[in-house]
Amino acid sequence: MPTAEAHVPTGNPGRYLIQLCRHAQQVHRMRHRPPAHGGGTQPRPKVQQVDWSETRGTVSFGWGKCTMQAAPGMLILHAEATDTERLRQVQEIIAADIERFGRRENVKVIWQEPVPAD
Repeated sequence: MPTAEAHVPTGNPGRYLIQLCRHAQQVHRMRHRPPAHGGGTQPRPKVQQVDWSETRGTVSFGWGKCTMQAAPGMLILHAEATDTERLRQVQEIIAADIERFGRRENVKVIWQEPVPAD
């Protein structure tokens, strides 16, 4: 299963985690799909499940998910999906929302392949 990680420096990691999860939960409850990010033609994928606490959260699309952890001074994101195209979708959706929420702080999400454990 393809995966990617991002370590997002921010003074407000918990706030962004909660804001993203609340947003995803609202999308999950909608009867229609909201428009695509960036004005694209493809509709946004349907959110299947959202769980969160003050320091951890998960947004699942069924075929992929993003888990989040609020650490001191950093929001840690871990995305995984059934294939590389779906992984790219998870990365784009999560990054666009986090960057929109953190635009005043100039938050940027830069995804990387995780470093394998020895």
